[in-house]
Amino acid sequence: MTQKLLVTGGAGFIGANFIRLALQEGRAVVNLDALTYAGNLENLEDVAKHPDYTFIKGDIAEREVVTQAMEGADAVVNFAAESHVDRSIDNPDIFLRTNVMGTQVLLDEARHRKLGRFLQVSTDEVYGSLGETGKFREDSALAPNSPYSASKTGADLLVRAYHKTYGLATLTTRCSNNYGPLQFPEKLIPLMVTNAVEGKELPVYGDGKNVRDWIHVEDHCRALLLVLDKGRDGEIYNIGGAAEWQNIDLVRAIIRIVGASEEQIRFVKDRPGHDRRYAIDSSKIEDELGFQRTYDFETGLAQTVAWYREHQTWWEQVKSGAYRDYYAKMYGERPDAGGDL
Repeated sequence: MTQKLLVTGGAGFIGANFIRLALQEGRAVVNLDALTYAGNLENLEDVAKHPDYTFIKGDIAEREVVTQAMEGADAVVNFAAESHVDRSIDNPDIFLRTNVMGTQVLLDEARHRKLGRFLQVSTDEVYGSLGETGKFREDSALAPNSPYSASKTGADLLVRAYHKTYGLATLTTRCSNNYGPLQFPEKLIPLMVTNAVEGKELPVYGDGKNVRDWIHVEDHCRALLLVLDKGRDGEIYNIGGAAEWQNIDLVRAIIRIVGASEEQIRFVKDRPGHDRRYAIDSSKIEDELGFQRTYDFETGLAQTVAWYREHQTWWEQVKSGAYRDYYAKMYGERPDAGGDL
């Protein structure tokens, strides 16, 4: 019997890549997405008519919508979240509503249905910031430093509580920074690539020496399916890319690949509460579940830059907001403003 997944936030960057992989592997998918600013149905245009794919426009914080979407599901994979740190600093309210209350609504419905699996897709940002050495482990202390990461921490703790209190079969993954095709161009790599191509300034926070660990989105999605299939109930699995880069070095690498100029770099005032370094210890998912990455960062970055150069129309529409016309064309109304993964 085909496994049916409810995937929330599936029109976003990671969610769309995950849905495509899940369908390729013979699973049925219901995609529940509010189509806020980063949700783009064009990301899934190639699977829109797939017999095992269904799209429902809706908010995970609305119980009636969630009840409808979860009908017949075997498992939930929760990507739906407000996800950009800068936006959380400007407007924390919506982050709490979606990331915490929305997750609680999903957990309640999953509990009532005695669902087989609930996978919470989280972030390494819940751990806070590292010094020059060490890596985040699954048992590292939670120390969020932004409203975004605090809201994701709250959601993670709710997931843990529903497993401990109600016996819900939950799983949580915490991943390092993703990159690859279809990423909304406010994030670092697509922002730098598209600005470099356009000859615009490349804004870099502070001194540019903040360190991030990078993983290709396809490797992340394969890891998520592995956890969904083989992970132990109630467990947390870190998913890292083993590719630590200072932001300024990454920007310079993009400049070299694009053939732009370092004169385009502009250092700007640092973000409040900007975490200095993230690094993920992935030994648990590697040792227990046999996860292996397929992309090395340099190759993946070059392929990603090439994708953005070959799909300039896509990101120009995203930057201008014209991509939102696709929903109006397909469904007769424009999606709401806001944000998700």
